[in-house]
Formats: sequence, C-alpha cells, structure tokens
Amino acid sequence: MALREVTDTTFESAVLGAKVPVLLDLYADWCQPCKQMAPSLERVAKKYEGQLEVIKVNVETSPMVAQAFRVQSIPMLVVMNQGRPVDQHMGMLDEAGIEKLVHPFVGEPEGEDQAAELSPEELAGLIAQNRVVPVDIRDEGSFTRCRVVGAVHVAEEALLEAAASLSPTDGRVRVLYGRSTEKAQEASERLKEAGVHVAYLKGGILHWQADGFEVERG
Repeated sequence: MALREVTDTTFESAVLGAKVPVLLDLYADWCQPCKQMAPSLERVAKKYEGQLEVIKVNVETSPMVAQAFRVQSIPMLVVMNQGRPVDQHMGMLDEAGIEKLVHPFVGEPEGEDQAAELSPEELAGLIAQNRVVPVDIRDEGSFTRCRVVGAVHVAEEALLEAAASLSPTDGRVRVLYGRSTEKAQEASERLKEAGVHVAYLKGGILHWQADGFEVERG
C-alpha cells in the first residue's frame, strides 16, 4: 500500500492531530537504506491498518520537520502517540524490528488471537524508558507485601470496571501481572474483547523475582 507523505505545512494537522499512533519515516530520495526499508514499512502499515498510521517525511523538502526531530542520519523512525514522540530509531530495520518498535503503543494487530506477552527483561527495559505501567491484578494484601517497582493495583475482578483507565492515553501501555502467567494472560484477553489492548508479564511476579529484578515492599 502507498504510504501517506506530509510536509512542513501539513505535518501538524496530519501527525499531531492523529487519532492513532503514528510512525514517522524520515527519509530522502537518495538514501538507499530508506528505499530498502520501504517495503517493510508498507507491510507494517497494512498489518496495523486502523491501529497505526505510517507517514513519510522527506527531510530535504521538509527541513522544519527534520530540524524539529534533530535528524542527523537517515533512515530515522519516530513513534508519535497523542501528539508527542515516544520512541525512535536511527538506521534501517526489518519488518520484525519495526513491529517491535511500535508494539508497545499499538498492541497486537486486529484479528490476532493473543495479547502481547513480555518477558521480565523486556518489561524492565520498558519501565526504565517510562513506556509502560505495570498493573498488579493480585489481591490487595499481596500487592502491599511485594510488587513490581512503579506498579499500580487493580484487582482481577475489577479490571473490566476499570477498563477505561487501562487504555494507553498517555502513551504508556498497561502490562498486567499476577502470581504467574495464567491469570494475567486470561485477563488481558478479556480486556481485548472489551476493546482495551494491554500486555501481560510472562511468569508473573514469581518469574520477575527469580530473574533478580527489583521489587517494592510495604
């Protein structure tokens, strides 16, 4: 599919006013890696149609946009969510790499059966980048005794009632976790059916602690 292209004059309305996350492809006509990456971007745009918009910006004909993002080398990819940049990558990526870049902000492609599963290592990296909010779905006593650093508490039985607050309106994906994998995975699927895309922690807090990641107590 042909990707939409914007310029200095159309950038604000097209990108800052977008209703879904935007992946910006900052490129130039002479850039060979940009040309090589183009088919992968088109496939990602098609796969996430309705969930993500992939927009191209020629840095030579749109110098104001290039300056705003401090472009030093191309290709450069920038993920925009709610009108602000939330992640970026300089250099060429294959299709899998592009999907990994946008995944925290768009979830699974529509029609996929399973919610996103994150390993403890992946979750720790996203927490360090302030890109996710861990959500502890255990009972309040378990949450108080020991929890993932920065986690908020929403008990499993209250998840559907709190579904609206779990939508990533601030650009940070909510990641559910329980004692182990099963309950968080099941809860994430129920939320997906309700139209809320979240991820879940593989192995739960038991795996998190076993791998030596930090917890809060008290």
